Amino acid sequence: MGYIDLRGHQLWSNEFPNNGEPLLSLHGGLSASHRWDWTILPAVEHDHHLYSYDRTAHGRTGIRPGFYHFEFQTEEAIAYIEDVIKEPTHMIGHSDGAIISLMVAIKRPDLVKSIVSIGGNYHWDAGFASDEFDGDIMISEEDAAEFAELSPDDPSAQRGIIQKAMDVWKSEPNLTKNDLAKIQCPVLVMAGEVEPFSNHHTIDLYESLANADLAIVPGATHSVMKDKPELALAIIKDFYEGISARSLNQE
Repeated sequence: MGYIDLRGHQLWSNEFPNNGEPLLSLHGGLSASHRWDWTILPAVEHDHHLYSYDRTAHGRTGIRPGFYHFEFQTEEAIAYIEDVIKEPTHMIGHSDGAIISLMVAIKRPDLVKSIVSIGGNYHWDAGFASDEFDGDIMISEEDAAEFAELSPDDPSAQRGIIQKAMDVWKSEPNLTKNDLAKIQCPVLVMAGEVEPFSNHHTIDLYESLANADLAIVPGATHSVMKDKPELALAIIKDFYEGISARSLNQE
């Protein structure tokens, strides 16, 4: 764990023991790798070589121009796979991380072996409440303290990062069903029963993919990995076991 130079930018990167095929973990928006990795680790640590990083303007990685647009974050993920992992990888992402995984698979299918999309939406118009991203920005003392401790940017930048995220979420992502149909790798679409977007949107995502499994976890919210950890981890393990079984049958 530590900073790497990713094409001229200092990026906080994590690499776990090599126990199998590479897997890139992507945290959600306004989160960081240290909050996310541990939630999925039990499902992947014994069979994969796990990588993760703090995306630009998240966690320990500082701001760059254009940092919150999904196209920017997709290019950053592609650069990380090419320069750090250096081979096609499985991807598992939550929320914004799920969106980025889908976008990487559309843009660079040669780099993606499978996707676990957790709480991801493919279009900004996904049934969110009309005022979901409006209103005053409230920053808890705990979040402010963590930002001041981890981020290389001035603490005063935190409010601007959050505002930028809210602005982007009002108009991005803009994937279409035709875009999703280009994804040929196996995809697990997982969501909580009560997401901030509609269940219809999740089902549309699933039905638009050529090779997908669907899991809507009952009684869970957008924080499905925290709400129902044992069930969610079992579903992820089953997905990867299915991929391995299919690969063996094809040999």
